[in-house]
Amino acid sequence: MRKLWCVISVPFIFNFYHSQATKKRLPCYDLKQVLKVEATPLYKPHLDASKSFGVKLLTDSKSVQKYISNGKFHKIRKTAKGYRIQKLDYSRAYMVSKAKITLENIGIKFSKETKGHTFTVSSLTRTLEDQCRLRRVNSNASVGISSHNYGNSFDISYIRFNDVLKYNPKMEAALEKVLKYYVAIGRIYYIKEKQQSCYHITVRNY
Repeated sequence: MRKLWCVISVPFIFNFYHSQATKKRLPCYDLKQVLKVEATPLYKPHLDASKSFGVKLLTDSKSVQKYISNGKFHKIRKTAKGYRIQKLDYSRAYMVSKAKITLENIGIKFSKETKGHTFTVSSLTRTLEDQCRLRRVNSNASVGISSHNYGNSFDISYIRFNDVLKYNPKMEAALEKVLKYYVAIGRIYYIKEKQQSCYHITVRNY
């Protein structure tokens, strides 16, 4: 009887674990559904700019590592003049060269305008898997393709300056003034996202 139970249970256990392993390997997003979502007129320039860098849609960690290995993506320092990067749970501190340089320049200009204050970067490059995980905790996260998925976008909080979470209209006005300057010289696009309390910034391929 014991031998018979073993004969029956072993295939069942194997099939169960094989099924669980397969589920773990499957992506948490449906690429066909993601691609079907159309960008709004306001957001379309961000996606067009993102696609101009020659980076393919980032789906997972491997796709990011590929661009790190070939020198296309560059590490973003956690602290630099004018900015700090908060703890990243759903994005990665890597971007294309022009995005890295532009973020650093925005930080330098903001520091100069405010006599040494800092803003907080709340998000950088995201894969579709990162985005899917984010959507589980934040229903406002994009269900379609995001410019974050190409390594040239980042978010700056407008309620956190000098590592302090507090509404500061003076600092917010100074930050927006800097962003408007970079829009005027053709370096970036930005959107003020009120639900996320941040400026979503996409660097153009200037």
